[in-house]
Amino acid sequence: MQLENHANNLQLSGRFDAHEADAFRTSFESIVSAHGGDVHLDLAAVDFIDSTALAEIVRAMKRCREGGHELVIVGVSDPVRVILELTRLDQALTIR
Repeated sequence: MQLENHANNLQLSGRFDAHEADAFRTSFESIVSAHGGDVHLDLAAVDFIDSTALAEIVRAMKRCREGGHELVIVGVSDPVRVILELTRLDQALTIR
């Protein structure tokens, strides 16, 4: 997985799985600590996601809400969309 961090935007590409969870958490926390506000997570270029990654997204959503902000998914690839729909996380997350 590749991570690009721009202000309150985090763009991922490739596989988002257990091997990438720590890097995601570190990048996400640096965004929240440095910028505050809503965080935009772009998953348009992610071609695989596993349960560990889904748990990290839920953790990130809760972390944002604790601060009175929102985690906004701004792009979803077809493989990720299928997983979000199967797990019904599409109903809990804000997806634009």
